[in-house]
Amino acid sequence: MAFVTATEHGTLCDTQALDSALNRAFGFLGKRWNGVILASLALRGPVGFADLKRQVGKITDSVLSDRLTELALTGLVVRTVSDTRPPTVSYELTPAGVNLIPVFHQLAAWAAENLPEKECSAHPCSS
Repeated sequence: MAFVTATEHGTLCDTQALDSALNRAFGFLGKRWNGVILASLALRGPVGFADLKRQVGKITDSVLSDRLTELALTGLVVRTVSDTRPPTVSYELTPAGVNLIPVFHQLAAWAAENLPEKECSAHPCSS
């Protein structure tokens, strides 16, 4: 039987459904830059493209634009164009994006406790 007890609620989850959901979540959030972009928006609130690029770091304009489009299509980020002249564009988290903030904190706390930095710095993905 493919069941596992999940969370403090004591509910049972089909491990295949759990695996599928985790694969989708980590596949998307683990995509280069997505987590950093979401974390930057969580810390700063609505921000323009250039400011977000500075916060994120070494990311090209085209990659940032692609990631923001993807995050918007997924419903985690909203793009707002002002009615001013010249128009300005800002990005911010949607309620679904805001719901990820505690998850990021929990993952960071877990990683700090269970994944020492010396191991992470040797990992090929950290370069």
